[in-house]
Amino acid sequence: MQTTWTVLVIDDSAADRTLYRRYLTRDPHQQYTLLEASSGAQGLACYSELAQDKPVDVILLDFALPDMTGLQFLQQLPDHYPQTAIIMLTAYGDEEVAVSALKGGAQDYLLKDGLQPDRLQHTVRNVIAQAQLRQQVIKTQERQRLLTQIAFQIRQSLELQQTLNTAVTEVRNLLQCDRVLAYQFATDMSGTIIAESVQAGYPATLGQTITDTYFQHQGAQDYCAGRSQIVSNIHTADLNPCHRNLLAQFAVQASLVTPILVQVKPENRNQLWGLLVAHQCSMPRAWQTDEVHTLHELAIHLAIAIQHAELLAKTQTALKKEQALSAFKSQIITTVSHEYNAPLTAIQTAAETLQTHYQNLDLAKQERLLAIIEQKSKHMAGLVKNMLLVNQAELDELQIAQAPIHLGQLLTYLLTEHQITAAERHHLALSTQGHLEGVVGDRSLLQQVFNNLISNAIKYSPDGGKIEIQLIGEAKQVVCHISDEGIGIPRAEQRLIFQTFSRGSNVGAIEGTGLGLHIAKIAVALHGGTIDVMSQEGHSSQFTVCLPKTEPA
Repeated sequence: MQTTWTVLVIDDSAADRTLYRRYLTRDPHQQYTLLEASSGAQGLACYSELAQDKPVDVILLDFALPDMTGLQFLQQLPDHYPQTAIIMLTAYGDEEVAVSALKGGAQDYLLKDGLQPDRLQHTVRNVIAQAQLRQQVIKTQERQRLLTQIAFQIRQSLELQQTLNTAVTEVRNLLQCDRVLAYQFATDMSGTIIAESVQAGYPATLGQTITDTYFQHQGAQDYCAGRSQIVSNIHTADLNPCHRNLLAQFAVQASLVTPILVQVKPENRNQLWGLLVAHQCSMPRAWQTDEVHTLHELAIHLAIAIQHAELLAKTQTALKKEQALSAFKSQIITTVSHEYNAPLTAIQTAAETLQTHYQNLDLAKQERLLAIIEQKSKHMAGLVKNMLLVNQAELDELQIAQAPIHLGQLLTYLLTEHQITAAERHHLALSTQGHLEGVVGDRSLLQQVFNNLISNAIKYSPDGGKIEIQLIGEAKQVVCHISDEGIGIPRAEQRLIFQTFSRGSNVGAIEGTGLGLHIAKIAVALHGGTIDVMSQEGHSSQFTVCLPKTEPA
């Protein structure tokens, strides 16, 4: 559609005004709306009135007006819009007047005498083109200034959510639209709106999770390629029906969407992180080219800020983990120093006794001293094994080997071992029911789990009593209850008992590191199972391990 330009002719000669009107209305390349004024004052009033609605595009200004000169008119003219061009007309071919006119703000200068139609038409078209170019330069400079300002504000914070909140607020102010939001994709191309700035009166979308088939198909491919989606009117655009309904749900009339692409190293490829979206809800909107470029440039700045924020978050997480690991290692050193002291002393004492008094000791005493050395050595070996397992778990390096495990056989083996070393006052019993087959996992790791639980049941029952192990084969899992009649665990401490180095406050002088239950929790979780405790302080404890069965292939 051809643009109609507004021309204001200011000349005290009615004949000249008529001539200019005839020349311009016959221009085959442009259409004009012509307005006339016969004096400078009348021209200024007309210009000011029009400026409030649609500014004048061109002023044809006579140099010699009855109430002022053209130069005086330019001095009184308010700062005109960048698209308003002024052509000075004079009957005198005075170069000094021409220079003064151009310095005063006129874009061109024409002699009235012998003025031809094509000359006037060409000059008017030329100054309009210059004014448009000048307007575009000013607009571009302003856009760059605002872009720089927003980019600086976006990058001021390295906290991701604050960065996103700043971005959507500033972009909405810049584009003067009704809503701007940041949308982050999940791996299945669903996603969540994680930041939003919205005009009052329109529905808020913040926090909503969206599953749109458009994103799973063509939309994702287009965005990954860096293409934007420009929709001036959702009702007339060629949109996926599901996508159109989604936009209508949020009262959207027009939308502008550009991808947020972050760089993935070491491949140096772009990954679709999310979308930066602008919505116009009040009416359809023809998005301008510079607006599309603006949103695209800001998405690039936002992607860089996101990468910096995510890198900082990863660094902070790694630092916290390193600090926790350092504290853990310090605790290990302290624990090892403390826990090794008693068994080492016992081993050293037994060994020295055997070495010094070997000839004077009967066979029973020799065997008893050797049993002490063996028992304490096993205790120390178990302590080292526990330390290594926890260290692997802290480094996320603990892995399991997959093999079928019959828990009935495993627990029978462990119970036999413990019955040999347990005091006569402890009574160990195992009962089974149901089908126990179907558990797949790491035999060595699960053996350590149940060995720790049985050892604890014996150790924390210093007065003896019954230690009962029940194995129940259910349809989808095998459940193991290990119950004792020992000292129990204080209620307030039961939720902490699976943490590293955590022990009940009522253990007194009973030896222990506080690692066994933590290892059990980790190992059972790696097998997809659960471990829980029910305990009454001073009476009993029951630990329950549930391990899932694996469906046969």
